[in-house]
Amino acid sequence: MSREFVKSKIRSDKVAVFIKPTCPYCQSAVSLLNKYSFKKGHLEFIDITTQDMGSIQDYFQQTTGARTVPRVYIGEVCIGGYSDLAALEEQGELAQKLKQIGALQ
Repeated sequence: MSREFVKSKIRSDKVAVFIKPTCPYCQSAVSLLNKYSFKKGHLEFIDITTQDMGSIQDYFQQTTGARTVPRVYIGEVCIGGYSDLAALEEQGELAQKLKQIGALQ
């Protein structure tokens, strides 16, 4: 079920961020991404605490190599967590990736 849940949230033209609301790294990822003007429905923050969290994190471990949140998907590719997202922003590559998938206004 976790696999289906995660896959149902990922699309080629969307940014999906799996979070725990109380996690400081998740909060930082939300703040960073909220600086951009996304098209309606092209950015989603998914709270995994309302689901089978352990199973979802096990699925992340299998598919991305890490259980930690946030897990950030740009299109259908997991780019990693907050530090990876922040590195893309710092290198000036985040906006380009968001434009490539057609997520920005």
